[in-house]
This record gives sequence, structure tokens and C-alpha cells, in this order.
Amino acid sequence: MTMTEFEAGLERTRSIVIPFGSVEEHGPHLPLSTDTLEAYQVCKRAAQQRPLFVAPPVHYGNCRSTACHPGTISISTTTLKGLFIDIVTSLRSHGLKCFVALTGHAGGAHGMALQEAGEQLIARFDDIQIAVVSEFDLARDEGRGLIETPGDCHAGEIETSRILHSHPQLVKGSAPREFPSFPTGILVRDKRRYWPGGVWGDPGKATAEKGARLEELLVAKLIALVGELERMNS
Repeated sequence: MTMTEFEAGLERTRSIVIPFGSVEEHGPHLPLSTDTLEAYQVCKRAAQQRPLFVAPPVHYGNCRSTACHPGTISISTTTLKGLFIDIVTSLRSHGLKCFVALTGHAGGAHGMALQEAGEQLIARFDDIQIAVVSEFDLARDEGRGLIETPGDCHAGEIETSRILHSHPQLVKGSAPREFPSFPTGILVRDKRRYWPGGVWGDPGKATAEKGARLEELLVAKLIALVGELERMNS
């Protein structure tokens, strides 16, 4: 997009989705960029169906449970909050009014950092609307009938299906099912000791068809969310 294309886009919409991802291990079969690829794909698909800006994705996130796994690059929650605040503040100065942070990474501290940043922004600016949502939360209810693996959440049936659909050339075989068990309430240093394979779920049940259906569901949910924000801001 050029400067003039951006300016022309403001005549059609004042809404923007910001894809947040991570550089994080996703087992031996999925790329480190899985979370970013998933969120960016959904945002681009949504923009094909309604007027909507898509920001360049934020590739880094806060990763705790996978911090010891090779390839994971984690940033602090302070850095993540600052990035979101600065990006929205800058975009608002250009006339954007409705912001959706769609995160493909569903880590607890990561999501809370984005939510805290959003709260600070709506307290600071009374002319904007903000939503912060993870893909996992956006499709939680409707996707239950499609996914066969109870508790599947990371590099398993869901995410392997998603990448098999959108970026099949990046899937390198499969991986064994795995359900790690961390000690309740105890903060452990060697996280890989409790989660050796980097999978939380069953990649063996993944199919590209499931990935396509999940993607369509997420696109529809995202479009509905943008519409709700725009009605609030009208």
C-alpha cells in the first residue's frame, strides 16, 4: 500500500485490524511463525469481504511456557504493551477510529498485556473503540463440534489444520500427540522438562479441510466484531 492508497482508504473505512503473533516453537512440524501466519491470514481474508485496513503484523509476543524451547523469541509484556499503544496512537493521528487487536498467540500474559494497553488507550482517547481478542477465544464455542481432540490448543489438531490449509508447504510431517502437565502454581525454570515435544494436542487428527472451516469461522467472527465496534463509534 502506498501513501496515496492509504489516504484513499480513509474514505472507505476508519477501521483497522492489527494481527499479533509470536516467534515461538510449534513442535517439530510447524513453523516458528505459526501464530503470526494464522492471525494475518484471517485479517487479510476479512479485508477481502469488507472495507478494512490490515496493519502489518507484529511478529513478536510474550511467550512463557515455551521460553526454553529452541527458536522461541519472547519479548516482555512491557514491550508488547508499548508497541500496541504506540501503533494505535500513531494510527489514530491518521484518522483511524476502530481498532481490533487479533492475536494468534493465546498466552495468558501476552493477552493480558494487550488488554491492559487497550484499557489505557480508551481511557486516554474518547473517540476510539478497541477490541482485543485471540483467535482461540473467537472460535472457542463454534469450533468445538469440529475439533476431535479435547484440550487441544498448541501445535495440535487445530493449528496443524490451519497451516495445512493456508500454508501447506510449511508443514514438515507430523508429531506425536502430547499433553504436558506443569505443577499447579509452581513457577518452573526448566519448562521443557514438563513439555518436551512442544505440542499440546493431537496433530495426527489435523486436516486441511478442518483448517479451511476454522478459517471461515474466524473470518466471519472478525467481520461481525468490526461491525459491532463501528456501530458503537457511530
